[in-house]
Amino acid sequence: MAEYNLPLPAMGESIAEATIIRWLKKEGDFVKKEDLLVEIATDKVNSEISSPVNGILKKKLFAPNEVAKVGNFIAVLETEEKFSLEYIPIIEKSKKRFYSPLVRTIAKKEGISFYELKTIKGTGEKERVTKKDILKYIRIKKNSIVISKYNSIQSINTTNQKNEEIIEMDRMRRITAEHMIRSKNISAHVTSFVEADVTNIVKWREKIKETFQKNTGEKLTLMSVFVECVVKAIKDLPMINISVNGTSIIKKRNIHIGLATALPNGNLIVPVIKNADSYNLIGLIKIINDLIKRAKSNQLKPEETQGGTYTISNIGSFGNLFGTPIIHQPQVAILAIGLIQKKLSIIETPKGDLIGIRHKIYLSHSYDHRVIDGVLGGCFAKKVALYLEKFNCYTKI
Repeated sequence: MAEYNLPLPAMGESIAEATIIRWLKKEGDFVKKEDLLVEIATDKVNSEISSPVNGILKKKLFAPNEVAKVGNFIAVLETEEKFSLEYIPIIEKSKKRFYSPLVRTIAKKEGISFYELKTIKGTGEKERVTKKDILKYIRIKKNSIVISKYNSIQSINTTNQKNEEIIEMDRMRRITAEHMIRSKNISAHVTSFVEADVTNIVKWREKIKETFQKNTGEKLTLMSVFVECVVKAIKDLPMINISVNGTSIIKKRNIHIGLATALPNGNLIVPVIKNADSYNLIGLIKIINDLIKRAKSNQLKPEETQGGTYTISNIGSFGNLFGTPIIHQPQVAILAIGLIQKKLSIIETPKGDLIGIRHKIYLSHSYDHRVIDGVLGGCFAKKVALYLEKFNCYTKI
C-alpha cells in the first residue's frame, strides 16, 4: 500500500493558516473518498476537509487547537490508489520567494519559521520582504503576546477574589481582539459624523415590504439601500476604495463591500459582497439576506469573508445612534449606520420653512488619516447621506 500525505489546501488568496478544530475520524478508521476527515477554522469561518482517496487514516499530524499553514501535511492515509500531482501541496509547487541574508538572520533570531515568513507582506521590489517589513511584523506580534500575557496575569490575580467569574476568550474573540489591536497600531483613525434624512426610504419600505416578501420570499431590509448608496459614493470618490502597502497606495478597481454582522454568541464576522456595483437593488437584497443568514448559522465559505475593500457596520440594529468603528484591515475606511429616529425638523420648501416629523439617521465614517484627509473622509460621508436623501420613493423592484 502507498502512503498519501494530506495537505492543508489553499482556501483563499489571503488565507495562510487554519486551526484544527476536531477530527471526524479516528486513527485506524477506513475512509472513503469524499468522506469528511477534519473540521478546521480559518479566520472566523469553520469548514471541513474531505479525503481525496480511499484508504485508512494512519496518522493525524496535528491535534485539535493546533495551527497548520497552507501546504502543511495534516494527516497520513494508507491507500492502494495512485494519486496524481494535483494532491501535492500548493506550497511545494509555487515559485520560491527570495529572502535576503539579513531578513533570514532576523527571522532565525526571532524564531520565525519558513511558513510564517511566507505570510509576511513584502513592500520591496517584486513584493520582497524588507528589513522594515519583518521588524514591523515582529513588533506587532510581540505587542499581541504582551497583551495576552497581561490578560493571563490579570486572570490569575483575580481568581481568588470573591464575586467574580473568570471567562476564557474563545478562539473567535481572540482573533477579533488581535485584529482590532493590529488595526489601531497600523491606521491613524479619524471619525466624521453626518446626519441624513431617510424619510423617503422608510416610507417606501413600509409601503411595499409585505407585498415584496409575498412575491419574492425575501425580507426587504434597508441595508440593501445603504449598500447601493455607498457603492455610488465610492464610484464618485474612488480614493476611498484603496489599501496601503508601505508607502504605496493601491487603488482597487473592484468594489467588494463587507457587512459587519453580529453572531448569536456575540462575536463578529464580516461576509463580503463581491463586485457589489454589479447588482441592482433586488440583487443586493437577495445576496445580503443570504450572506447574513449563512453567517449566523456558520455556513459561510472562507473566501466569502475575504477580499473586502470597504466595510459597513449597522450599529443601529442594537440601538446605537453613532460610534467610532475600527477599520477592517487592510481597508482604509468603514461606515457605521446608526439607529433611525423620528425627529422634529425644519423642512425647506419653495413657500418657506415648515416644521415636520422626519426620519433621521447618523452616519459615522472612520478613515485612515495616513492616506485620507478630512476633506475626502468627510465628503464621502456627506455624499452617502445625499444619495440616501435623494432616494426615489417610487422605485419599483
